[in-house]
Amino acid sequence: MNPMRMRPHDAARDATMSRRVFLKSTAAAGAGLTLALYFGEAAAQASGPGRTVGTAATGAFAPNAFLRIGRDNTVTVVVKHLEMGQGTYTGLPTLIAEELDAAWSQVRAEGAPADATRYNNLFWGQAQGTGGSTAMANSFEQYRQAGAAARAMLVAAAAEQWKVPADSIRVSNGVVFHANGKKATFGELADAAAKQPVPATVKVKDAKDFVFIGKHVPRTDSKAKSNGTAQFTQDVKLPDMLTAVVAHAPRFGQQLAGFDTASVQGIPGIRFVIEIPTGVAIIASSFWAAKKGRDALKVEWDAKSGWRGSSDELMAEYRRLAATPGKAARNDGDAAKAIDGAAKKLEAAFEFPYLAHAAMEPLNCVARVTADSCEVWNGEQFQTGDQFAIAKYTGLKPEQVKLNMLFAGGSFGRRASHASDYVLEAVSIAVALARGGRPGIPVKLVWTREDDMKGGYYRPLYFHALKAGLDGSGNVVGWHHRIVGQSILAGTAFEADMVKDGIDVTSVEGASTLPYAIAHLAVELHSPKVPVPVLWWRSVGSTHTAYATETFVDELAAAAGKDPVAFRRTMLAKHPRHLAALELAADKAGWGKPLPAGKPGEKRGRGIAVHESFGTVVAQVAEVTVARDNRFRVDRVVCAVECGLAVNPDNVRAQMEGGIGFGLTAALYGKITIKDGLVEQSNFHDYPLLRINEMPAIDVHIVPSTAKPSGVGEPGVPVIAPAVANALAAATGKRLRTLPLALT
Repeated sequence: MNPMRMRPHDAARDATMSRRVFLKSTAAAGAGLTLALYFGEAAAQASGPGRTVGTAATGAFAPNAFLRIGRDNTVTVVVKHLEMGQGTYTGLPTLIAEELDAAWSQVRAEGAPADATRYNNLFWGQAQGTGGSTAMANSFEQYRQAGAAARAMLVAAAAEQWKVPADSIRVSNGVVFHANGKKATFGELADAAAKQPVPATVKVKDAKDFVFIGKHVPRTDSKAKSNGTAQFTQDVKLPDMLTAVVAHAPRFGQQLAGFDTASVQGIPGIRFVIEIPTGVAIIASSFWAAKKGRDALKVEWDAKSGWRGSSDELMAEYRRLAATPGKAARNDGDAAKAIDGAAKKLEAAFEFPYLAHAAMEPLNCVARVTADSCEVWNGEQFQTGDQFAIAKYTGLKPEQVKLNMLFAGGSFGRRASHASDYVLEAVSIAVALARGGRPGIPVKLVWTREDDMKGGYYRPLYFHALKAGLDGSGNVVGWHHRIVGQSILAGTAFEADMVKDGIDVTSVEGASTLPYAIAHLAVELHSPKVPVPVLWWRSVGSTHTAYATETFVDELAAAAGKDPVAFRRTMLAKHPRHLAALELAADKAGWGKPLPAGKPGEKRGRGIAVHESFGTVVAQVAEVTVARDNRFRVDRVVCAVECGLAVNPDNVRAQMEGGIGFGLTAALYGKITIKDGLVEQSNFHDYPLLRINEMPAIDVHIVPSTAKPSGVGEPGVPVIAPAVANALAAATGKRLRTLPLALT
């Protein structure tokens, strides 16, 4: 078929849901139990305590929105958070299995549909999504309550059938027992349990009775990811499905001037060439055909539009801004006066480049649109935002938009786009086909890694200026921290609730919340507006604030003539979680003992850093070796994490290890540069990732805790760069204030 040029309906590119619908007050988030026990369409009749739960519609006992038990004895846990490698498909089923007293072998996991009435993130109000290391933290009680309720109904069903008191029944390993010898599996009791009233309240286990929580359990997704049966977006194949790639503007904000469809005539597999709000979509029978079509397509971009700045120019402007007062993010005492009167004064300036997300699975999305529906298949991280954006774009109601949550091969924040950018792009192509007389054709949009790296979203560029003063005893008497960088939240649905008095909390987190006991402490922020699209990047503001604060603290310790661990310890007396992580990491690393000598001409050093992000405290000790030519390697990292109760200790360790590898990539290599409005990097050859042979030996230690769990997906990332920089300073005496790290 000859290529066909189609023009979609006029719609705003960045259609988003209203802020009022998206973000509710924190009081609404407190209504977690009500939402946890909302019994929607998964149950035939139940909608609250005292109602019964049917099985006819599903053939399974589905007592609430989070699990169902089949007659075949399988326990399926409906996981409301995206599995992108961080372990939610294991962690949340662990909570259900624990309270249900199921056998781990019978537990399955599947992604929840888009439905914020049942699957909202309790920390986000009435919105469903995954981010901020909140999956376990916000679901811990919710999923335990769901499992305990189902267990109580199974026990009640058995008691009724066997004519025995419910408290004489025990449950273990997926089997319900009575002392008289009667027993039944969950599957055998499913129909009878569905007829029981849903308990208004349930009691969850004491920690001493845990069977799964805090113990080793195999990951539920390992087998599927090993044998290739795991379903990622790239694996989706639907009847008549076409594949699309898009020619995007080379510069941010550049407008399309025109294109010539004749330039792709004769390329096998090309079906349509369509103008969409974000560029020109080439739609074909396969990805390769679509890419060949895009390579051949003659596109003209308006030379008068688009930003033509550079990252070097921006950094120069940021330095100028940093010399002027910013908006106050924290102002304890009188920092300027304290520093002026200090016995010793220190200053430091830090530069942080733009960073790409660079997930292993490139962005992709499958969309199918008809007159009254839209269905999407995606590694879906931000259900409510995407659902409302799609509804607004298509003119459908949100409930007419179905989102199928698949596995994602990494995200690091990129799939939680506040503009729903690549998801809306896929939908816009399907809408154009539908309006052109071809409704219901599924379209798989594929962004190459080059597409995202050269024209996606980035961790913002930042500049930090710090000053501090020490008294005659080497104590910090004043601290002043000024930050310059783009706001991630400005212009988004989050702005009204998370930008207060001009302060984007993500720009200053980790700096405005500095835990050290310093009486006079000030943090200021400049948020210049720049046309470069920015987005949260794994551990967000802490990616730069942890480096600036923890390397500067080390420098202050050196100026005071004090040991870095002892120096921190004296300022953390009121922060026992920080102290516990700091001391555990130092102890396990052998802090204070000399490092083994390197080869002749080599220098060795050890450095430490501690930082809290997303409610979790992580301390890391890095050991480095520096060669004669100033090349260096990170030999070993000892990591201590205080994350409350470790539901899956193996997963906590894996996330720390993965976070260290991810953070080392940024520390050693990560840098996006822009010249004349064009991003200079394009793929892993010029934006390299850490190689396996560069990964240090890692020892992870978990601080024992009985507190509720906090997140572990991100907090391992921010600490490694300052730990390595401090180790390099210990080895060479050089203080590195620009990332990525380089001694030459």
